[in-house]
Amino acid sequence: MVRARFIAACGVLAAMVYWAGGRPDLFAQDEALSVHITSPLGRTGLPGTIRIVAQVYHRPSAPPRQVRFYVDNALLTSVDQGPPYAAEWVDDRPFERREISVEALDALGTAVWDRVVLEPFEVIEAADITSVILDTSVQDENGRFVKDIDVSAFSVWEDGEVQSIDLARQESVGATFALLIDSSESMSRRMDFVQRTATTLAGYLGTRDRMVIAPFSRDIGAITGPTNDRATIGESIRAIRPNGGTAILDALASASRLLASTEGRRAIVLLTDGYDEDSSASFEDALAAVKSTGATLYVVGIGGVAGISIKGGRLLRRLAVETGGRFFFPAREEQLAEVDHVLTEDVKTRYLLAYTPRNQKLDGTWRSITVTSSDPRHVLRTKPGYFAPKPPPIRPTLEFTALDPSGLYLNLSADDLQVIEDGDSQEIETFQEAVEPVSIVLALDASGSMIKKEADVVASAREFISALRARDRLALMLFADSPVFAQNFSTNHQYFIDALNDYRASGGTALYDAVVESLERLKRVEGRRRVVVVMTDGRDENNPGTAPGSVNRLEDVAREVQETGAVVFAIGLGVNVDQGPLQQIADLSGGRAFFPKDVSELSAEFHRVVDDLRRRYVVGYTSSHIQRDGSWREVTIQVKSQEDAAIKSPGGYFAPSR
Repeated sequence: MVRARFIAACGVLAAMVYWAGGRPDLFAQDEALSVHITSPLGRTGLPGTIRIVAQVYHRPSAPPRQVRFYVDNALLTSVDQGPPYAAEWVDDRPFERREISVEALDALGTAVWDRVVLEPFEVIEAADITSVILDTSVQDENGRFVKDIDVSAFSVWEDGEVQSIDLARQESVGATFALLIDSSESMSRRMDFVQRTATTLAGYLGTRDRMVIAPFSRDIGAITGPTNDRATIGESIRAIRPNGGTAILDALASASRLLASTEGRRAIVLLTDGYDEDSSASFEDALAAVKSTGATLYVVGIGGVAGISIKGGRLLRRLAVETGGRFFFPAREEQLAEVDHVLTEDVKTRYLLAYTPRNQKLDGTWRSITVTSSDPRHVLRTKPGYFAPKPPPIRPTLEFTALDPSGLYLNLSADDLQVIEDGDSQEIETFQEAVEPVSIVLALDASGSMIKKEADVVASAREFISALRARDRLALMLFADSPVFAQNFSTNHQYFIDALNDYRASGGTALYDAVVESLERLKRVEGRRRVVVVMTDGRDENNPGTAPGSVNRLEDVAREVQETGAVVFAIGLGVNVDQGPLQQIADLSGGRAFFPKDVSELSAEFHRVVDDLRRRYVVGYTSSHIQRDGSWREVTIQVKSQEDAAIKSPGGYFAPSR
């Protein structure tokens, strides 16, 4: 099968049954009272109403007095008369564990229970192509199903390239059937035939098969299943009442989502008169949805009040053919038995072929499949292909500030923004103020030119540290001829205030090495918010001022800034500072550069850094560019109503490489 584990349903079902006495033989009608939940036996993956169904077994002379339905130990409803014993429930929290229980009470107040645990859906950021399962039907030239073919007779091609078959046998795996029953008003005169046909099909379920019954008109109605209990299936079919308009294509798209999380064979049996009046989904959307789950579609066209239109017949025929299924349009009642026979034989007489594709790219493209037999008289039907899984989504988050032309911070909401990645507008999914704790490297120039400023630098740095929030983590670096960490990351800010007592100025200015070392240290820190605050009064140079002071160059700093995604605030003190590189580093990271002329202004600039950290926003989205190629993605954030707003952001991100 093609398995995309990006949103994979945890289909493991935990079920526990409790009986008040006697042996747990649920099918013995002369036994003491017992109850068995038959629907649902797992999560369907389709939002909407679920029918909880319980089969209650009792002595004919002692029917249950009441049957109670609970969800997470809270009473949902009580049924005083039955069968059927059923309740409708909306599974509105699919990512949480839910527990369904049913209690049956007899006239003496004796209670028996059954309980089913629905495990939550799990989100797993991964995708792969393990194997492709082909559900294949073989007929001879007279249309008869061919059994017991030697598996060596089959050959499989994908996009014209022959594949190595991993498995080939006459089909014996379990299947999930979605019985999609048109319950619109136009079907009212043939509902008896629909119910009879659906019940007959259910009778052919194997021991490992399950069925989901989903009536639909304009929307999917109350869903029964997945279940393998024939009585439950029959009751749910008989409970369907015609009403409303018809949305066939919408129903197919929904039913495909229903099957997406199931294992083994997947089949949709659509019973309808072909009149689609209300669908919002296109034919291509519905077909793609069915193909994406690898389901086979069987269509039984049933003439309603006005018969089946030519347009409706063409639509149904094409849907079946393009998914490797069958279509039937019985014109007379006597043909119904033939339809049941052919459809059930097609379901039962299948060959299971499996192969691991040579093409393992996760690109979401359609892969065409051809299956042949060594006997030219054989006519083979299987699905025409599959969609390869898409790579896991890329969800970048960018931190930014927005200022008006006068330099004042703007108050924004998500509606004020437009995000453009590599020229394409993106849909904003998350937007908030940046309130997470910050990991900050405070890198202070301790070169010889700072000797006369030592006291002011220490005092200003202490004010900066004291202004940080208690949850912010800080590391202190002092750099001269080389960078040295005076204190590693901690939220105990007193450590850093004490460490500043050792600040002594001497030597050259390894500015670029200091920034690179700071960024490298931040790579090992958890959390999204990473900041470097670097203060210097000069340029990158050695102690004599005759050569660079760093091993790294400005381009190395720029590369590290982009790879780390950290924000750099640069404070260039005095008239001799080299402003250009500091401004470039700050702009590239989405930070800011400040250039106080005198040491007396240093404290104010440190406070501006603190203020900026508290006036930042974080925006997130799912990128429309799915390629995980490690390339740089240019991202522009704009304020819709203020074209002259100044946005300070990293300007983009590197896409993951796998």
